[in-house]
Amino acid sequence: MLRYTFTDTPIGAILIAGDSESIVEIHFAGAKPKPDWIRDDDAFPEAAGQLRAYFAGELQTFALPLAPQGTEFQMSVWRALQQIPYGETTTYSTIANRIGRPAAIRAVGAANGANPIPIVIPCHRVIGTNGSMTGFGGGIDVKRRLLALEARVAGQALF
Repeated sequence: MLRYTFTDTPIGAILIAGDSESIVEIHFAGAKPKPDWIRDDDAFPEAAGQLRAYFAGELQTFALPLAPQGTEFQMSVWRALQQIPYGETTTYSTIANRIGRPAAIRAVGAANGANPIPIVIPCHRVIGTNGSMTGFGGGIDVKRRLLALEARVAGQALF
């Protein structure tokens, strides 16, 4: 059974869910917990603190125990996402190549969209091959804000 809490961020209240050892899911503002989850406002203080530090521009690399649930393919994509440097972007095609599945660009996009731990597993850093913003669970505006935050902190141009 998972526990959950909310933490306030500049993009709204983020729901953090996990078990006694790891973060299993993060959801954007407006998300509803699953019926069998138990609210625990004292849960995950480290995750909440790291998210606040990230939004304050004080943290570039998360150090949290994660336990995302997915297929082996999804897990390979999510591991590749964690290798994208802070303040940088990459493409679905590059991720497909990185995991040894160059023809699986659409499947990479689907796995990216199914990422259960956004921000910490930085799916927002993936853009279209032509540099366009692509779908994002938190919405394109939130994706732009996350990329702008990282670019500003890293001292880089957004694109």
